[in-house]
Amino acid sequence: MSVAFASRHGPRSRNGSVQPALPIELRPPVASSAVALLEQARHGLAEADRESQPASRFVVAYLSALRAAAAILVARGRPHRGRAKPESVWTLLESAAPELASWASFFAANSAKQAAAQAGVTRRVNEDAAAELLRRATEFVAIAHRAVHGEGGAPGARGTSGERGARGDRMVRCGAPSRARPRRSG
Repeated sequence: MSVAFASRHGPRSRNGSVQPALPIELRPPVASSAVALLEQARHGLAEADRESQPASRFVVAYLSALRAAAAILVARGRPHRGRAKPESVWTLLESAAPELASWASFFAANSAKQAAAQAGVTRRVNEDAAAELLRRATEFVAIAHRAVHGEGGAPGARGTSGERGARGDRMVRCGAPSRARPRRSG
């Protein structure tokens, strides 16, 4: 068998038949700190869901999204910033993962409200705002999980449909309606 034939059609098995070549996506191992941040984000979402006060729910959900964004930054590497100056996680996320820019903008827009709620100024956070932030944070943590682990990902990864960007990256729009998936009994 020629090398050209084997490279086009795959390797031969012991009996001489051609085995189809399987596309393999090799990914570097995920940093343990990224995995830990995602785990903290998931636990935070569960905690936020149990919170009875809207301001507390808002703060805990926001912090979960913040941890998920940090996990993406750890996994993808922090973008080059030249001279070091403080930047928000949301600004860094836009640079490191442009396909998540709408998510970064959404959470950045809620940063002041989160800081106020964390400082005890709770009148700016009502039940609807807390529920919306928790819903969006839940979506974002799932997206972050896929961004860190890949589409097939680690256990617990969930897939959603999305567009592909110019580089082939999956693009997920902030607030895009998600389909509820039926749970399988088993």
